[in-house]
Amino acid sequence: MTVQHRNNVHVHSDGPVTMLFAHGFGCDQSMWRYLAPSFKEKFRVVTFDTVGSGGSDAKAYDRRKYGSLHGYADDILEIMDEYATGPVVFVGHSVSAIVGLLASNKAPDRFAAQVMVGPSPCYINDGDYVGGFTREDIDDILATMDGNYLGWSSNMAPAIMGVPDRPQLAAELTESFCRNDPVIARHFAEVTFLSDHRADVKESTTPALILQCSEDIIAPLTVGQYMHRNMPGSVLHIIDNVGHCPHMSAANASYRAIHDFLSYSLA
Repeated sequence: MTVQHRNNVHVHSDGPVTMLFAHGFGCDQSMWRYLAPSFKEKFRVVTFDTVGSGGSDAKAYDRRKYGSLHGYADDILEIMDEYATGPVVFVGHSVSAIVGLLASNKAPDRFAAQVMVGPSPCYINDGDYVGGFTREDIDDILATMDGNYLGWSSNMAPAIMGVPDRPQLAAELTESFCRNDPVIARHFAEVTFLSDHRADVKESTTPALILQCSEDIIAPLTVGQYMHRNMPGSVLHIIDNVGHCPHMSAANASYRAIHDFLSYSLA
């Protein structure tokens, strides 16, 4: 099986620096269509689907390999081997931001910068750390997914997207959630929500932009502030926006923040 077939990789443009875009849970690479084209003139833009999502090969889903986020990080490095030219700017949404962090920690010399859109290294509150959820909250989410995945998707996706004045975006995210294999999605959710990669944040040596919305039910501001305090070479930029997907609901503001960050970090 080729990397292209496994991850449905697409190269949209060429340039001396590669921007590799990785979507979040329940999504696919089409979610970058509001943002990625803005970088085509200067960068080699590469998009893909994580295994089990979008147009990836679901037969490649191995519960043991993807029983931790490190399995996805290994896929990132393989995609880079095949498709990256020159230094890489990794742009990851939500859980994929942490996957990118793990990949950059494994091979820091291959990354020029990372853009983390709505990241969270740990979703569960722990002492002074406020991740936004209790363990009971996560158990309830997983139990609901077990009992009625489609119902959970229909209720959760609009809350994740936010921006009630643009219902078409919530509908798109709902449809994306519902297209996923419920068994794979449930496993991926468990791996995501029960992971704790706070120690990996402190090990990062790659310049990072932490991009967060002012109101986000998945990754609250306390998480971004924690990451900024503990992540060397990081910049925290807060977008005045409600939701977990600013690359869709606030694409212009996201572009400006990323453009300014890269103008400085790649200079």
